[in-house]
Amino acid sequence: MDKLIASFTAQLREALQIGASFNFQHEAKPVQHVVISGLGGSGIGASIVQNYTSGNIKVPVIVNKNYFLPAFVNEHSLVIISSYSGNTEETIQAFKEAVRKKATVVCITSGGTIAREAGRKKLDCIIIPPGMPPRACLCYSFVQALYILNRYGLINKSFEKDLKKTIGLLDDNEKAIKDQAKKMARKMNGKLPILYVDAHMEGVAVRWRQQINENAKMLCWHNIVPEMNHNEIVGWKDKRDDCVVVFLRNENDYERVQMRMEINKKMIRKCTSQVYEIWSKGSSYLEQALYLVYIGDWLSWYLAVDHHVDANEVAAIDFLKGELLR
Repeated sequence: MDKLIASFTAQLREALQIGASFNFQHEAKPVQHVVISGLGGSGIGASIVQNYTSGNIKVPVIVNKNYFLPAFVNEHSLVIISSYSGNTEETIQAFKEAVRKKATVVCITSGGTIAREAGRKKLDCIIIPPGMPPRACLCYSFVQALYILNRYGLINKSFEKDLKKTIGLLDDNEKAIKDQAKKMARKMNGKLPILYVDAHMEGVAVRWRQQINENAKMLCWHNIVPEMNHNEIVGWKDKRDDCVVVFLRNENDYERVQMRMEINKKMIRKCTSQVYEIWSKGSSYLEQALYLVYIGDWLSWYLAVDHHVDANEVAAIDFLKGELLR
């Protein structure tokens, strides 16, 4: 897993090449709404895309992590189907529903049923490199979704420049990122990680949580500011020595959210001294988001090492899938 994490920027480069060279077969007709359907490692990219586009896209972008599509999906919808293996049970069902509802369907996959059915139905299908755990392939699915949105006139290609700058930023800061991740992993070892982030970066916190779950075999939770100020903050009442709180920060976070975070830190420190911040770097949303993602990926690896667990193994998921087949 550490080698796959280390290949993050190489994957970004390849993902840009794949997206830029893909030859769409179908004319790009106007769409009224977008649904990106995918789960787990195939769905996290969708969450980051949704956050990234929320401030500059003129149609709603919905992330679907379920068997069923929203009822509004119709012939005016763009449905992006994201399944790394191409065999995700829930995503296959959503794919079939999208086709039945006559939506415009574009797929992102490495093969499997999705690739086969997309080929049979002559749908646009971007094939990404196979043979890796889905969570290790964020760059591939994430970048292809951006190219699809651009193809349908929903975003411009400024993301290409931002992602190329991100590659340089991560490569230049790799040692510092790994050192920061290792130090934070030691603070989290044996404790429950609790993550707080501005709502416009929630996808980053979800990525951290999922990587800690799968790679380190640990529970973790996250919440967003300002929402947690209307409920969860009340739960910080008693002394807690069993958790570590991390605020994921960005200079571009809304000023009122930054004020809330400063107040939240003071309040939470009355319950635990284990309150930390990790700040992003970079000037664009994508640089900042992926900088934090890369720290989180390495942190999950160092937690796995500290716990003496195999970061690649997902026996619980395999067991669940086996039980569903019975």
